[in-house]
Amino acid sequence: MSVKPTRTNMRNYDLVLLSAVGTLLVFGLVMVFSASIALGDGPKYVNAGRYFFFSRHLVFIIAGIVACIFASFVPMKVWEKYALPLYIASMVFLILVLIPFIGREVNGASRWIPLGPINFQPSELAKIGMIVFTAWYIGRKRQYMRDMRGVLPILGFVGIIALLLGLEPDLGATVVVVAIVFGLLFLGGVSFKVFAGLVALAVGGIAGAILIAPWRMQRFFAYLDPFSAEHAQSTGYQLTHSLIAVGRGEIFGVGLGFSIEKLHYLPEAHTDFIMAVVAEELGFVGILAVIVLFAIIVKKGLDIGRQAIAMDREFNGFVAQGVSIWFGVQAFINLGVCFGLLPTKGLTLPLVSYGGSALVMNMVAVAMLLRVDYENRCLMRGQHQAASRRGQV
Repeated sequence: MSVKPTRTNMRNYDLVLLSAVGTLLVFGLVMVFSASIALGDGPKYVNAGRYFFFSRHLVFIIAGIVACIFASFVPMKVWEKYALPLYIASMVFLILVLIPFIGREVNGASRWIPLGPINFQPSELAKIGMIVFTAWYIGRKRQYMRDMRGVLPILGFVGIIALLLGLEPDLGATVVVVAIVFGLLFLGGVSFKVFAGLVALAVGGIAGAILIAPWRMQRFFAYLDPFSAEHAQSTGYQLTHSLIAVGRGEIFGVGLGFSIEKLHYLPEAHTDFIMAVVAEELGFVGILAVIVLFAIIVKKGLDIGRQAIAMDREFNGFVAQGVSIWFGVQAFINLGVCFGLLPTKGLTLPLVSYGGSALVMNMVAVAMLLRVDYENRCLMRGQHQAASRRGQV
């Protein structure tokens, strides 16, 4: 009796992972439309129609899917080869955004470079750059990762990126980038003692950044008591209305499209605080569904990374795990801010919030995850050459 060659019938992709990403994209499109439909009635977006943000977000999704398809054809060896140039490019763009007449300043922060009808956000490129560079670094210095000989150089590299992000200023992106690097160092074999020191260093850096900036101190005190008379109509305004939206949603929400807080009460309802609208319209059920989808993506990414490392593809594995850390940490911070668990910070929800360069970079990260998974599957089939050349994912 012949043995059925089941491994040769293995898909080239993870259907559950793709389904979770696709569901979040469609869900984000629907919620961006719902959260932004009334913005054209206000003075800030007086020339924007009710479909303005919906149509632009749809274009961003299409652009992100195209970028994902192209990036998925790039072998991981190419990413590894250009890890250092990608880090340098990230650093250059972070410098350019700080130069007057190149970077665009909004509300006192220079975080965007205008490119015609769109704004490019270098911090999103920096996240991918640090994932690839850190994975490359750990692969080269794995034998030194248990002590400070291996850790100190990468601290210098991430310190430069963190400094440039701090000058924008963008504390949220800084926290995400540092979390990605420290998380990869932990997975790369750093001893618990060294890792604990890194965490203490990070906490001290965040505390210092809050203490030296008066507006951050105000946000922190507003986070502690957002409904106080001192903060409710000023620094705590966004958080109070976010919490009101969450409270109105209860278990099943008030119904899709029936949010009141999005009607010019809750600022940035279609970007940083989109989950507040989700909570109000779809309730706890909607929140839980989003959390489950992100949990699937994070778990799949960690599993794919672990598989790659087990097959001696350490760079591939750390890239996959870095993408998981990115999505997991940023989603946690965004949800924590919306629900009052963390101080207010401007960070979008990956794959869901309105945004051009952020969404495209998210999809490039998804492409790298899919590519690592594809190369894992090729190796499990015994197709060693296919795992290293261009191939369809």
